[in-house]
Amino acid sequence: MARPNQNSNVLDSEHVGRLLFKLALPAFFGMFVQTLYNVVNTIFIGHTPNGEVAIAGLSIVFPVQMLFMGFGMMIGMGGTSLISRFIGSRQTERAERTLGNGITCIIILSVLLTAVLLPNINGFLRLIGASNEVLPYARDYLSIIIYGTIFNLIGMALLNFVRAEGNARVPMIANIVGAVINVILDWIFILILGWGVVGAALGTVIAQFIVMLYLSSYYLSKNSYLEFHVKNMKLDPSILKGMFAIGTSSFVQTVASSFSAMLLIREVVMYGGDIYLSAWGIIQRVMMFAMMPAMVIGQGVQPILGFNYGAKRYNLALKALKIAAIASSSISLIAFAILYFIPGQIVQIFNSDPALIDAGVHVSHLIFWSMPMMGLVMVGTTSFISIGKAVQAFITAFARPVLFLIPAVLVLPRFFGLSGVFLSFPTSDIFTLALIIILIIPVIREFRRNAATEAALAPEAAKGSSPVDRSGT
Repeated sequence: MARPNQNSNVLDSEHVGRLLFKLALPAFFGMFVQTLYNVVNTIFIGHTPNGEVAIAGLSIVFPVQMLFMGFGMMIGMGGTSLISRFIGSRQTERAERTLGNGITCIIILSVLLTAVLLPNINGFLRLIGASNEVLPYARDYLSIIIYGTIFNLIGMALLNFVRAEGNARVPMIANIVGAVINVILDWIFILILGWGVVGAALGTVIAQFIVMLYLSSYYLSKNSYLEFHVKNMKLDPSILKGMFAIGTSSFVQTVASSFSAMLLIREVVMYGGDIYLSAWGIIQRVMMFAMMPAMVIGQGVQPILGFNYGAKRYNLALKALKIAAIASSSISLIAFAILYFIPGQIVQIFNSDPALIDAGVHVSHLIFWSMPMMGLVMVGTTSFISIGKAVQAFITAFARPVLFLIPAVLVLPRFFGLSGVFLSFPTSDIFTLALIIILIIPVIREFRRNAATEAALAPEAAKGSSPVDRSGT
């Protein structure tokens, strides 16, 4: 039974700029704290004995964590697109069915991933490129992370589902709570008890479990816009078709990025050794900070686009897209200016080894060239998912890691050595942006045509309603 507050929704607003700010700001603070945790975690590890090697171990594990993220984002992003569009078209029951189906899918995928990866952990890490020195650190960390897969993926999916309702506060609190608990546990486990990477992994899994409980309580407490019903966990082919049609693009993008990251790690070890693997691990954390504003703007605009597209309010959808593109591009340009000119001071926070600092500076000067365009890439990719453009979403998700990044990683090092490995990032980003522009132009034209039709029909609708208004009925 629907609750009274389901007659209206926070997304039902003409002030899309203000609404974007309202949704993006909490997401920014939540992701900022979450990203800060990843950085602090690496700093703690970097200042333990053999910290450089331990950071290299975390770098080896990162593509596997991306693989987990791919499954979580497939359900989360696909479900988010469906939920926001169902809410926009006033199909609340189908939105709630999407919520239940998403949780069921996540549970099934989590069990399968754990069963496949856990027995083959050593071979998997060797395949990525773990050396004899790095392997023990990577194995100890990853084995614990795998046990917490179900907590991680359920939490990731629920974060997206809550955001699809237009609620940015609950995901922000979840991210902050998880990150704060994680940092506290890391401080205890790593610095006080001296458990190293094992302590880091335990802190992560415990924090993920608490976040999952908090987000679950949001739906179970009946304070949510959508209700959770056990009956909706029964898989519905029509829901699954829509969810996977859209979510597959996020899955392909993340899994392909995971594969390209594995390939890149092998190339880094081949051309630069473990010291550059450690430097790459640090720069990855810095890159997360740099890309975070563009990511949260993309996340913030997604439910706005989905709602207005579902409600056939194309003028507002177009306005939201423009504001998001301008805001994300401006912030990305500022991030580039900071990271390109003072990378040494940033790397030094993680570890004071001069060789590691020099390697980090070298990587930064190559990899951040494309940072100014990342805002457009993030918003453009998200827009296709938001409005259910499955083909365009799949193409952009597939193109960057598979068509552009992997060939660049394979080809450029043969001409430029180690520098070519890191130049593959800006190279692939340039091609990706060009592709997104080509694909999004027809979408913008569609918005404009439909907005013009919408504006033309508005006076006729007003005329048709005037007799009723005068009669008082």
